[in-house]
Amino acid sequence: VQLQASGGGLVQAGDSLRLSCAASGIRLDYNAIAWFRQAPGKEREEASCISPGNGRTTYVDPVQGRFTISRDNAANAVYLQMNNLKPEDAAVYYCAIGANCIRPIEYGMEYWGKGTLVTVSS
Repeated sequence: VQLQASGGGLVQAGDSLRLSCAASGIRLDYNAIAWFRQAPGKEREEASCISPGNGRTTYVDPVQGRFTISRDNAANAVYLQMNNLKPEDAAVYYCAIGANCIRPIEYGMEYWGKGTLVTVSS
C-alpha cells in the first residue's frame, strides 16, 4: 500500500489549495481516509475524515466551513479542498487510511503517506 499526498504550496491568506491523496494497492472507497496536519513545533492533528461506504465526512472546528474532503472512486483518490486559508493552516498535511472515522481517528489509521507542505503568508 502506498499513499502519496500532493498539492501543497505557498499561498497568501485567503487563497485556496486542493490537496490530493493518491493510493495504490488499496481501494480508498472501502476505507476511511483522513487528512492530518502538523505545524512546526506542534503535535499532529486531525483535519478531516471521510468514511467508507456512505462517505460521511467529519471536520475539526478550525477548518469547518472552509475545508471540504471528497473522494473520487474512479481515480482512487481523495481530495482536500481548502478555501480561505489562514496563516494558522500552515503545516505539513498527511493523508492516512484506516477502518473508520471514529475519534481518536489517528489511532485507527493503518497506512500513512508522506506529507505535502502548505505555507500560508499573511
